[in-house]
Amino acid sequence: MLFLYNITVLFATFFIKIIALFSSKIKLFVDGRKTVFLVLNQKIKPSDKTIWFHAASLGEYEQGLPVIEKVKMQFPNHKIVLTFFSPSGYEVRKNNTVADVTVYLPIDTKANAQQFLAIVHPEMAFFIKYEYWLNYLNELQKTKTPTYLISGIFRENQLFFKWYGGFYKKALDAFTYFFVQNENSQKLLNQLGKTNAIVSGDTRFDRVAAIVEKDNTLDFIAEFKNNTLTIVVGSSWPKDESILVDFINTTTLKVKFIIAPHNIKPDQIQELKASIRKKTVLFSERENKDGTDFDVFIIDTVGILTKIYAYADIAYVGGGFGNPGVHNLLEPATFGVPIIIGPNYSHFAEATALVNLKGCVTIATKTELALAVSHLITNDTTRTEKGAICSLFIAQNKGATNSIMSHLQ
Repeated sequence: MLFLYNITVLFATFFIKIIALFSSKIKLFVDGRKTVFLVLNQKIKPSDKTIWFHAASLGEYEQGLPVIEKVKMQFPNHKIVLTFFSPSGYEVRKNNTVADVTVYLPIDTKANAQQFLAIVHPEMAFFIKYEYWLNYLNELQKTKTPTYLISGIFRENQLFFKWYGGFYKKALDAFTYFFVQNENSQKLLNQLGKTNAIVSGDTRFDRVAAIVEKDNTLDFIAEFKNNTLTIVVGSSWPKDESILVDFINTTTLKVKFIIAPHNIKPDQIQELKASIRKKTVLFSERENKDGTDFDVFIIDTVGILTKIYAYADIAYVGGGFGNPGVHNLLEPATFGVPIIIGPNYSHFAEATALVNLKGCVTIATKTELALAVSHLITNDTTRTEKGAICSLFIAQNKGATNSIMSHLQ
């Protein structure tokens, strides 16, 4: 079966190179891997001590960051090597300050895995949440490298738990320890005979809890807000925006809006701006403008949404009209902000929990959105209560990083 897996990887690599001719994102995926081994050889010496972390994309990086930071503190003489699979992770965080070396993960062939591990020679390896690359795991097992899964989550529909998934089950033998998010994941691993698992929780809670303690000041956002009740729309998609724009254009309530779309392609940003009838400014056009003059601020850049949530009185988190569903609720929740989302959230445990706790409101139509938002704007008590539920939810679920580190020690 591993032979078939390797054949599939080779075919996929070939077709990806063809797709790269027509897709700028896939081109980054292909081109970014061309110099990986050169960079690794330049930055890592045979005498270096190293620890390797792998994140699929940006979300997994943010999830693993508390552990990376703690490991860096505990092992100050080791170089931290960070790899990404996706351009949406690497391109945003390639200049991070926590890792000594940040590169794309070479495609999972046996030759690449052997070469990568020969150069990096990690004393420990960490995979964040998921991504089980069979050749890398096999080589880690051969070299007897302690390997850990952090904030892992397992579901019954995964290949490990199918009758034909034996070769994937065997790959799990590479892990020294599984630090999983919930009891169901631990039970599923136990069914495979894996007793080296502990429910440590989700390190994302530690990540977002720490955000509140940082300086989240953004002067241009403070100027725009101007002590006015403000709704922050984070990671919105066109379906979210079509519903929101209708409310923005028709409401007579005193409220301002900050919209940070998931996709910031110029044509889509301009289309969004043109659909709004109230005074609107783009982040890229804010220079020499008085922010207090505008009702809507569209953020056509990346990397500042987390800080913007600090200025929110109400948050709308996008993605809930798509598949697999809603984006990250934890960032607005940590600031004690009531949250509104679309109907597709059942795949996300934190979203389901916040809906059940009534810190988060779900909507499916323009009418439902208008009612929910209007109620939160006009009812200070409800807004405060729902916000408090969200911040308490974060406080009660943090601690995964300390649990992981205590076992590593």
